[in-house]
Amino acid sequence: MKIALYKESRTGETRVALTPDAVKILVSDGWEVLVQRGAGERAHFTDGAYQAVGASVVDDPTGDLNLRVNPPTVGEAARLPEGSLHLSFLSPLLAQDIVKVLNDRRITILSFDLLPRISRAQYMDALSSQATVSGYRAALAGAAHFDRFFPLLTTAAGTIRPAKVLVMGVGVAGLQAIATAKRLGAKVRAYDVRSAAKEEAESAGAVFVKLGVTADAAGGYARELTDDERTQQQAALLSEVANADIVITTAAVPGRKAPILLTAAMVEAMGEGSLVIDMAADGGGNCELTRAGEVVVHQGVRVVGLSNPPAEMGASSSFMFANNVLKLLALFGSKGQLAPDWNDEVVIGVTVARDGAVNHAPTAEALGVPHVAITPEVKETA
Repeated sequence: MKIALYKESRTGETRVALTPDAVKILVSDGWEVLVQRGAGERAHFTDGAYQAVGASVVDDPTGDLNLRVNPPTVGEAARLPEGSLHLSFLSPLLAQDIVKVLNDRRITILSFDLLPRISRAQYMDALSSQATVSGYRAALAGAAHFDRFFPLLTTAAGTIRPAKVLVMGVGVAGLQAIATAKRLGAKVRAYDVRSAAKEEAESAGAVFVKLGVTADAAGGYARELTDDERTQQQAALLSEVANADIVITTAAVPGRKAPILLTAAMVEAMGEGSLVIDMAADGGGNCELTRAGEVVVHQGVRVVGLSNPPAEMGASSSFMFANNVLKLLALFGSKGQLAPDWNDEVVIGVTVARDGAVNHAPTAEALGVPHVAITPEVKETA
C-alpha cells in the first residue's frame, strides 16, 4: 500500500511529517512511499535524500495513508482518495469544514491532538515532542528580544545582575523553557495550578511560586478554573509578574482557545523594557494583548506573540515528529498493509471519523451529526 507525504501549505511552515530516515524504515517494512516534490526542503531534507532511501518523488502524490503536520486546506482535503487514511495535527474542533470534507469522502481521520495521554503512548505523543521545541524557542526568544544580559556577569565595568524570568505553566513546554533559561544564566521562577508541578519545576532549576490556587484533576492534569479562582489567581500573580524581567507563558490547550493568564493591568505593572513571550499566541494567547506573529509594545513592555515556534527548528522538529508518526502508524498496520487494531485505546482515541461516521463525540456535537462510538470487541476467555 502507498503512503503519501505532502509538502506543508501553511505559511512559514518548515516541518515535514517524515524524514528520509523514517521513510527508509517504512520502505523496508514493505510500504511504497510517494513524496511530494520539495516536501522536506525547508527542513533541509532534499528530494534526492528521499529517493536514496527508496521513495518516489512526485508532483501530486495520492496514497492509502496521507501524512501531514498541519491540516490540509479544504481544496487539498477534497483531492484525497476516497476511503484512504489521513493523519495530522488536525484539531478537529477548529477545522470542522475540513473534517466534513474528509468524512464525506469516507476517509479515516486521525488527529495527533486526540492521542490519549497514557504511558504507553508517550513514544507517539507529537504534542509533547513539539512542545519541547516550543519551550526551548520561547526561552531563546526571551534572550534574543531582551536588551540586557541573562547571566550574572562580573566585569571591570561593573556587575550585571541576572535576568529574572517567570515561566507560567509547567508542562512539557514550560519545563523546557525553565531549563533553557536556567542554562542561559537567568534566575527562574515558575507557576502552575497543579500541585504536582512543584517538584517538576524545581527539578528543572526553578523556584516554584505558591499562590494558594490549585486546580488538580485526575491523572495529574489541570481542570479549568472557576471565575472566582481565576480572579484570585490573577490578583496573587500581580506582584510576581511585576517583579519579572521576562514572563514566558506556555498554557496551550489543544483544539481550544488558550486561557488568559496575563491581563493588561498585569503587563502595565511590569517595568520599562520588560518582556512577555507568549508561546500560546496561535491559540489566541495567554496575554490579553498578544497578537500572533507580532510584537506589541504596551507602556514600555513588549509582548511577543510566538507563531508556530516548532517551525523555527524544522530539522529537529521534523525528526521528532517523524518518530512519533512511525510509532503511531505501527498500531494501524505493518508490512505494507493497513490493519488497525480497533480494540486498542490509542487507535480509538486518535480517530475522529471512519467509514463516514464521526467517532469523536465533541466533533460530532459541533457538526450536529450523530456520534458513533468505536466499541472494542469483547474477547471471550477460555
